[in-house]
Amino acid sequence: MSNNNQNIPATQLLRKSLDTFLAKDMKGWSELCAADVVAEFPFAPEGSQSRFEGREALYAYLKDYPSYIDVKSLPTLKIYGTDDENVAIAEWSASGVVIGSGNPYEMSYATFVTFRDGQIVNYREYWNPQAFQKAMGGGSF
Repeated sequence: MSNNNQNIPATQLLRKSLDTFLAKDMKGWSELCAADVVAEFPFAPEGSQSRFEGREALYAYLKDYPSYIDVKSLPTLKIYGTDDENVAIAEWSASGVVIGSGNPYEMSYATFVTFRDGQIVNYREYWNPQAFQKAMGGGSF
């Protein structure tokens, strides 16, 4: 599979991944990842998986996300380059609605992404598990 993202800066690749997320294109998002991607959610709530290995496992986890949470906008988005040209950091927030309950969904994230040959190889995201569980009404995603 040829990869057209090879010479695009990490900051632009990260912005593209967030645009794809906002468009609710989870398949497209997973295709931005390398086959051997590792995704880590260190603050995932107790009992939730906090590490995923491989594009298929990550897609299986994310594919139903838009049926639980309708993310309508990313009110804040700052993307930073680092001294490693393959690593970019995003500080962002999502605003939307939990579909099952109508609860507001307001979440802030800090996301650290490492790219290799234009694809995501490591995705590490920090967010507030209490706020997540409150929005989900005590349920989990």
